This record gives sequence, C-alpha cells and structure tokens, in this order.
Amino acid sequence: METLRDILDAAARGVFPPADGGTTVVPQTCHRDAGVLAFTAHSVVFTDEDPEWVHATLRGLDCDALAATLNPRFLTALLDRTGRRSETIDAMLVADPLPGGPPLALKEIEDANHPRVAYARRRRDDIRAWTAQGGVLVTGRGVGGRLEVSVEVDEDVRHRGLGRALVTAARHLVTEPLWAQVSPGNARSMRAFQAAGYRPVGAEAVLLATTPRVLGGSAEDAGVTE
Repeated sequence: METLRDILDAAARGVFPPADGGTTVVPQTCHRDAGVLAFTAHSVVFTDEDPEWVHATLRGLDCDALAATLNPRFLTALLDRTGRRSETIDAMLVADPLPGGPPLALKEIEDANHPRVAYARRRRDDIRAWTAQGGVLVTGRGVGGRLEVSVEVDEDVRHRGLGRALVTAARHLVTEPLWAQVSPGNARSMRAFQAAGYRPVGAEAVLLATTPRVLGGSAEDAGVTE
C-alpha cells in the first residue's frame, strides 16, 4: 500500500497523484497528525478513520467534487468525528537542498528549553534551530515524517530580505527535500519562500490532536502546524 510518505516523496520529485478527480485515503503516520492534502484534481486524506466513511461523506456534499476535501463541511465533519482541531488551510511548498554552507551567519540553539525549540517540539520531531541577527530558523520532521522549515523574523528588521535569506539558508542545511506550510493570506511569507526557490505543490489542512497519546507511560506531544 502506498503510504503518506511515499506520496510526499513523489510530489517533491514532481510526480503527483493522477489528476482524475479522485480521493486517496491512507493511514496516519502518527497520532499527532491527520488531515488533507490537495493536489491538482486529486486529494489525499490521511486518517485512521474508515475510508468508506470518508468517501460517503464527500459524496454527500453539495459542492464541486474537486473542492470537496477542503470544503468546510467536510473538514468540520472530519474534525467532529475525530475530536481534533484545525487552524487554517496552508499552501504546501517544497525545495531541494543546496550545496555548500548557508550564505548567512547562523548559530545553532543548543538549549532544549529555548522557547522557540519548545514550541516546535509540540509540532515536529527531531528539532534543530538556529538564530541569525534578527531571526530564528527551525527545522523538524512533521507531516508524514517530511522535513519542514519555519522561520521567525523580528518586527524591527522586517522588509529587509531576512526572511528570504533564512529560508534560503535552510536549503543549505539539509540533504533532502525541505517542506514549508504557508497561509496563502500571508503574502509576505509566500513571496519570501518563492523567491528562495520553494515550489508550490498543493494545499493542506492538518487536523491536530487535542490531547497527547500515552505510550508506555510517556506522552506524545499533541501537535499544531505553523
């Protein structure tokens, strides 16, 4: 069976699900993340819920079939059924790694309790974070185990190209495709990522676990996206 990670890895190579108007349902990779990925004329719902329920609910919607998986009524039904929550629908972007060191002075954050690191740990695994003058860069494994990046730029140094420099630098720090989730309404961020060579490949809605899952006496973090 094709997994969520298989689909994401193929998309990073420019190979997408067939543009046939269909919906593929695959299991979640972890308790933290469920949701929807929408590519051109094909969607992927990653959930541990019954695939027949997913398809029946989509058929019952009064909307264009190509838009059904991101229709608010479907997302609400899925949220209600799973007891999860969601924040927004994001654009999915991906970029290939770049050779050499980053063209920006970065200092890795070693403190596991740094606020930005602690924040990211609730959303991703294998967190690494760096500071630059006026900004923070974070990478970690998120949806489907893919490697994701997020950045934060101080208000007083915005509009100077630092965001673009940070997301460009991130491509020099990795050895595999690097993913970003950006709200389409955040035009400044979209421009920065695209100027740094990140390619839009689809849209996604991530459904977030509202409570940790207890495993062997410890708890998986409930996650949200950035």
